[in-house]
Amino acid sequence: MSGSVLFTAGERWRCFLTPSRSSLFWALHNFCCRKKSTTPKKITPNVTFCDENAKEPENALDKLFSSEQQASILHVLNTASTKELEAFRLLRGRRSINIVEHRENFGPFQNLESLMNVPLFKYKSTVQVCNSILCPKTGREKRKSPENRFLRKLLKPDIERERLKAVNSIISIVFGTRRIAWAHLDRKLTVLDWQQSDRWSLMRGIYSSSVYLEEISSIISKMPKADFYVLEKTGLSIQNSSLFPILLHFHIMEAMLYALLNKTFAQDGQHQVLSMNRNAVGKHFELMIGDSRTSGKELVKQFLSDSILKADPRVFFPSDKIVHYRQMFLSTELQRVEELYDSLLQAIAFYELAVFDSQP
Repeated sequence: MSGSVLFTAGERWRCFLTPSRSSLFWALHNFCCRKKSTTPKKITPNVTFCDENAKEPENALDKLFSSEQQASILHVLNTASTKELEAFRLLRGRRSINIVEHRENFGPFQNLESLMNVPLFKYKSTVQVCNSILCPKTGREKRKSPENRFLRKLLKPDIERERLKAVNSIISIVFGTRRIAWAHLDRKLTVLDWQQSDRWSLMRGIYSSSVYLEEISSIISKMPKADFYVLEKTGLSIQNSSLFPILLHFHIMEAMLYALLNKTFAQDGQHQVLSMNRNAVGKHFELMIGDSRTSGKELVKQFLSDSILKADPRVFFPSDKIVHYRQMFLSTELQRVEELYDSLLQAIAFYELAVFDSQP
């Protein structure tokens, strides 16, 4: 190419024009640019995004709320003190201060749109604030979320608070590799029944479903009716392959108990069988050492003694059954029947944590 040099550098072409050709190059360049600028521009449709800073149509807020609602919101904004405004969750901190300062500097708010002139208020946040003023219950319910999160970790599946509060009696069931135990308690923490049964045969053989069905059905036949049946949920990890036989046993037991005790689920869709976190019960009774749970034997022994010696014991054992329960407990001291102790502790923890929301 005469008057120019072309070469590659890093796979990119570069063109150097000699001075004699530079004027021609710029003339062609300017011509092309002018031609391009005169072509019609492609019109693209407007796209609306959810942007906090995007401007909304004028008087958009007035169309969202009735005149009565607007009057109620404006009354709060124009009369409430900083402390009173902070009662609304979305107005805590600097927002409530900004509202009062704006009111003092510019006078009362004349309409809802004027709230967007206050620092930290855009259209979306203003709508949320107006709704929270009209429905303060929403804020209170959200503040209860830590409790709801705790219950979701404590119990599975999720149960309505109204059903938990109205419970009259439960049966707490704990099973291991050798035995199964259950405790029947009412809402006064009276021990109505408390039993344990050895089931050595279940961990032998080939985990036959018919054997499990027969054994578990015989145990369930002895249980009275209750509002809920609470099963202990262990924290064994499936990652440890050596524990697989035990995990399989636990899952079969749990599945059988769910199926046999949830008798009315097909009709009303209401769960009667719940799983309760084992470690949460241990923490409630301060039985945890790190991630490991210690025996509840001594604690149960103390509950039995207090039922006789104290006028207002934490757990009440009826006088006509206390002797039987003490003898049953003493007969297990050498074997350390943890399932028996844990079934009672789980029932107590269920009432104190999920029903009464109280700590001892």
